[in-house]
Amino acid sequence: MDSVEVDGLRIAFERAGSGPALVLLHGAVCDSRVWREELDDFSSDYTVVAWEAPGCGSSEDPPESFRLGEYAHCLAGLIEALHLSRPHLLGHSWGSGLALELCRQRPGVAASCSLVGGYAGWAGSLPESEVTRRLEFALHIAELADGEFDPGSMPGLFSSRMPAHRAQELARIMADIRPVGTRAMARAFAEADLRDALGAILVPAVVLCGDEDERSPRSVGEALHAALPRSTLVVLRGLGHEMFLEAPDVVRHAVRSFLRSVDSQT
Repeated sequence: MDSVEVDGLRIAFERAGSGPALVLLHGAVCDSRVWREELDDFSSDYTVVAWEAPGCGSSEDPPESFRLGEYAHCLAGLIEALHLSRPHLLGHSWGSGLALELCRQRPGVAASCSLVGGYAGWAGSLPESEVTRRLEFALHIAELADGEFDPGSMPGLFSSRMPAHRAQELARIMADIRPVGTRAMARAFAEADLRDALGAILVPAVVLCGDEDERSPRSVGEALHAALPRSTLVVLRGLGHEMFLEAPDVVRHAVRSFLRSVDSQT
């Protein structure tokens, strides 16, 4: 892993390829390893950077007070340090909210957003009771001893479409969670409500939702699409929340088609 320092925090990342920049933003309780295939595939046409959020992977832990705005500030610092000119953003789940927060915070920085299983923050997309349940679950698993967290216990995450080897890989990655990062990311997303900001996010966006996604249901994707002025909605039949692990070729084709359409207009 390479790294840069942003405001005293070491931010780790992987980089491959050449061409227009594409930044991959993983979900919560994960790290850049989930993008293994995407890093390889997209690097044939793009300079691909897979970051690791503070508190995840090889990045340093953030202060407990970190919220989505601070994560976006770190992401902007990474983009600036690597001299990435108007990168495309591809975010999954928690990473989708981070992409939207960066666009809110720094208009003009990104060229586009691909939102996979996206949210306008948990508070901006889910009922209050569900936000509370997810936050309590995250805070509980953050306190478990090493080896006690079973990633399969996270409701709606592992679908029947996910190949066994990718499910095992994701479970290994998620088992490496760290308490501070888990708590900070969960609290950040539980408090995040980006609904009022979406109408001012003017970059092209594609909202990819699986019609069997139990964590970010189709209605959440439809609401994002309705609120983002320059968005396209792509509904992927039979796929769940980890759709890029369940049917990677299908998801990469949808993202690549969108990116090509954006690049052709610049």
